[in-house]
Amino acid sequence: MKRLYPDIGCSDDGYLETGDGHTLYYEVSGNPDGIPVLYLHGGPGAGLSPNYKRFFDANRYRIIGFEQRGCGRSKPFGNLENNTTAHSLADIQRLRRHLNIDQWVVFGGSWGATLALLAAIDQPETVQALILRGVFLGRQQDRDWFLCPDGGGAQFFPEYYEQFVSRVPPPVTTEAICAHYQQEFAGNSDVSRLAALKRWYVWEERLSRVNLPPGTGDITAHYPIPLMTSLAKLECHYLANHCFIAENFILDNLHRIAHIPGTIVHGRYDMICKSDAAYQLHKSWECSDLLIVPEAGHSTSEPGIAYALCRATRDMSRFIREQKK
Repeated sequence: MKRLYPDIGCSDDGYLETGDGHTLYYEVSGNPDGIPVLYLHGGPGAGLSPNYKRFFDANRYRIIGFEQRGCGRSKPFGNLENNTTAHSLADIQRLRRHLNIDQWVVFGGSWGATLALLAAIDQPETVQALILRGVFLGRQQDRDWFLCPDGGGAQFFPEYYEQFVSRVPPPVTTEAICAHYQQEFAGNSDVSRLAALKRWYVWEERLSRVNLPPGTGDITAHYPIPLMTSLAKLECHYLANHCFIAENFILDNLHRIAHIPGTIVHGRYDMICKSDAAYQLHKSWECSDLLIVPEAGHSTSEPGIAYALCRATRDMSRFIREQKK
């Protein structure tokens, strides 16, 4: 079958002023008459990956991506001022209005899944459906799973965890780790600051997949300094502030999105976002479907995760078309 829109490169991109010191980069591609879908990247601070559009059929979707405050091509880079969850939720609605979209599908992975759920809870009338990957609910237990000595990563990768927390004064807790790294990131020594950014970045890299390609997560390897900077600084900033949401806020407010259809994709062996979070979300959200992907971790680079997401967007587009008939 011939594709109507074979080139899914950017058909439109630009910058959107927030009015409080930030400028957001966004891009739009795919079918201009297709189902609007907002892609929310993870991190916080990861930015848009070069191949994020591969999850969507460009004939069926109008694909919208933007880079959240402080990362990627958004400006000022690495800035933490006016950078909270509430600001990000306001940015999502600002972009929707700028593009004259009444309702869209929201697709988010990891921290992007958190934002997607919060955006739907905040303004459910603007969300047609949700597609989530690697669910992170922002609770203490979710932060601990990633950072604390009793978490999944520390228990499965003790030798890597020891490197990650080697300079953190005891007792080592999630809060102590965040406080230590925030201090390191703000230090005057370029060498010490870059070393701390790398330790945080490599910790996440090592947890991201079940099978790491050669060289991935190697502490001696070279990584892009901008990506290390935004991911480490923003992720630590948000985790230190409990993601700027009340404990259990998402599960306590799921009644607001009970009517919205959603698909949840989660790797069985996700060491960054615990599988139980995806299961608890599914049990509390009656219009959701849950797919636990075997032999997969957190990353969209794992074949099982990528396939499940492509299938989810395909099935959701069919469901939406049927609903319109």
